[in-house]
Amino acid sequence: MENFAALIAASINSGTPLLIAALGLMINERAGVLNLGAEGMMLVAAIVGFAVAHQTHMPWLGFVAGAVAGMLMATLFAWLTLVLATNQVATGLALSIFGGGLSAFIGQSFVGQSLPGGGHGIPYLSDMPFLGKALFDQHGIVYFSLLLCVAIAWFLYRSRAGLILRAVGESPESAHALGYPVRKIRYIALLFSGACCGVAGAYLSVVYTPMWVEGLVAGRGWIALALTTFATWRPARVLLGALLFGSVTILQFHFQAIGIAVPSEILSMLPYLATIVVLVLISRNPDWIRLNMPASLGKPFRPGSA
Repeated sequence: MENFAALIAASINSGTPLLIAALGLMINERAGVLNLGAEGMMLVAAIVGFAVAHQTHMPWLGFVAGAVAGMLMATLFAWLTLVLATNQVATGLALSIFGGGLSAFIGQSFVGQSLPGGGHGIPYLSDMPFLGKALFDQHGIVYFSLLLCVAIAWFLYRSRAGLILRAVGESPESAHALGYPVRKIRYIALLFSGACCGVAGAYLSVVYTPMWVEGLVAGRGWIALALTTFATWRPARVLLGALLFGSVTILQFHFQAIGIAVPSEILSMLPYLATIVVLVLISRNPDWIRLNMPASLGKPFRPGSA
């Protein structure tokens, strides 16, 4: 039971950065903007967050710095796609490549360095048998991600602002005709998404590892993007999907620990193989995706032509 509790805790820990990043990406996609630069944003935020936490010895500053770095990357993407009306797919891919190179350049002097581990968990509750180890012995960002999921669900389906955001994602021309600032709303959605990807990247380098190596994010930005589609742009399904992918990631280490004779390369492929399998399964029903996908996703909007 103790090993099972540790497996649950590790799965939650592994799924947390996926959850935070996917929730942010879901918001900008709900607004009709497709940003494929999540991997680059998370990489830049990871090194910036690690560098600040390492130099100041204050981990919480690392999360703030990571969020700011993610927002700056999102601002660049927003300027290119919303103001200059560049292709969203090409711009997102360029942002991802740029972020990978920039993070490697910034992190040259931090390669191999680490941060001291600290005590986590909720006092008293973390001492409970089984549940304490499984659920209540986590970093505060884990519980923040759960609250964020609930808050986004309320925002999208219970608030006027969330209704406007979804309307912009469905029909920006109609929203513009009603007097809503479509580009401003999309810009704010992108900033929020950048902050979420920034916190997710900082979590990887400050808490999950905690150290810096080049390519630390290791494809999690792409998995977070796939997760939004897998979850059909719904917060509760994003949460379940993040836990699923987190569990698959941890299983590779669990199999190695119990001595299952499977090559480590095969085990390392599990999270990405699961992503491919999920995408193939949901792609078998394109009508189901089309029914749930924001109608204007990836389509540029020019107020003058509306």
